[in-house]
Order: sequence, then C-alpha cells, then structure tokens
Amino acid sequence: MPKNTTATPPPVFGISGWKNSGKTTLVQRLIEEFTSRGLIVSAIKHAHHSFDIDHENRDSYKFRMAGARRTAIVSRNRWAMIHELREEDEPPLEEILQHIGSCDLVLVEGYKRHPIPKIEVRNTANNDEILSANDPNIIAVVFQAGAEEIKGEKLPAFDANDIKNIADFIAKQIL
Repeated sequence: MPKNTTATPPPVFGISGWKNSGKTTLVQRLIEEFTSRGLIVSAIKHAHHSFDIDHENRDSYKFRMAGARRTAIVSRNRWAMIHELREEDEPPLEEILQHIGSCDLVLVEGYKRHPIPKIEVRNTANNDEILSANDPNIIAVVFQAGAEEIKGEKLPAFDANDIKNIADFIAKQIL
C-alpha cells in the first residue's frame, strides 16, 4: 500500500534532456533508489515516435488491428492497457496522470516543455542546447561527464552516479 493513501494526486517529478543524454538510465536508477526506501513509484515515458507493446501474430495485436479502441492484456503477474488513438490527439500529461493509479511518486521521462519540476540530464559530449536556459521548471542538472561541468553550473548540479543525493534532492523538493 502506498504511503500516499489520500485522494490527492501523487507528486510528479520530471527528468528531461536530449536524446542519448542518459535520461532512461537515471530514471531507472531513481526508481530503484526510491523503491529501496519503501516508496511505490510509477513512471511515465514520453515517446516522440510510434511504438508497439504488442506484436504481429499476438492476440492483442490482432484485436487492435481489427479496430479495438482499447485492449487489455492481463495475467497473474502484470496487466497492460493499449489505447489506440486512431484520429485522436496525443493526450496531455495530466490525462495520463489520471490513469496512473495509487503511488507515492511519479517520475516522468520526457515532456521537456511541460511545466513540472524537473532535472535536466546533460551529456556534454553531445553538445546539445541547454534546456535550463529557457525553462524555469528545471531546478537542477545532472551531468554525465563529471566535476568540471558541475563547478560552472548555477543550478544545483549532480554527477549522474550520485543517485542517493539526486534522490534526496528530489524528495526534499516534492515529498
């Protein structure tokens, strides 16, 4: 049972950055850290491309291709709901959050322009645009490279391997 047992929505915190910056690895490691602390964590991943969680010749795929708007796949170990948008627009993050269920924390990967508190993950080797320069919702930065970049940063800055302190920072902000 989550610690957040009230009807209030769970706190939401974002991890944003450019492609290949290390976002997914950071989210994975934060989920491990927070769950080791006894929290129930949910995650949302925003994809800028089409994706499938079912595959050709699978029953769920056949149902979807036949025209089903929603297909649920259920087993004793997990369940998944596929919602085919057809002609609908991509739903906003707020709508997805309504379906996330009861938990203590929601970590969101992507949605880099969405107004939620977030950390920017930077891989300086990629030479990408710095998101925090134009986004007041970015409240800290995680660097893949290390100490030299951290020293020059004006926002709170962490090495990507400093998971405990990154999690402590997030917890202090929203939990």
